[in-house]
Amino acid sequence: MLEKAIAVADADGIEALSMRKLGQALGVEAMSLYKYVANKGELVAAMVDSVIAQFDLPDDGSAWDVAIRHCAVRAHDLLIEHPWACGLALVPSDVRTVEGPRVDYMEWLLRRLREAGFSRDLAYSAYHTLDSHIFGFTLWQLGHANAAKAFTANDGESVEDFFARVLEQMRPRYPYLAEHGEQHLAPDAPNGRQEFEFGLDLILDGLKRQRRKR
Repeated sequence: MLEKAIAVADADGIEALSMRKLGQALGVEAMSLYKYVANKGELVAAMVDSVIAQFDLPDDGSAWDVAIRHCAVRAHDLLIEHPWACGLALVPSDVRTVEGPRVDYMEWLLRRLREAGFSRDLAYSAYHTLDSHIFGFTLWQLGHANAAKAFTANDGESVEDFFARVLEQMRPRYPYLAEHGEQHLAPDAPNGRQEFEFGLDLILDGLKRQRRKR
């Protein structure tokens, strides 16, 4: 059931998911699904947990920065694959229950930092910086992707011609923004994954310097 619900959300968005639609996808009556979950909210919480449970949390003896980088890149890829999950993952599914994949990930990240020699205060700041990059950059990337979909060609004008025209209009007053826009449209433009890793490596390099200072 979870696998099918995730497939529906991936294809149509979390707003389109309903118990009735999920029942149809499974070939069963919607009421029969309530044997497994109390309501849609419980179903969605289980779906988010299922995605976060796939974050890799290495404890294989690898260096702290290698392990955290691996976890962060895997998390970013999963949240792009399941775009509905990113924002929902920031909200506890049940504040009465102190357990689950999200809590496991948080504990793992803090433990890797503390065991690598980060002080309590530095681990506090490092955790927030890393976690906000994973979820914040991904939300930013998803937002831009959704905005790009909103652009449609008018009067037979191609999307490429539309953006070329807009960039030319911008160039006299906003030359650097126009230049930036051209970079986005270039065939060899960096993708979101590359930009995520660029920022992640800057953070990790900065954390290494901070750890050496203290």
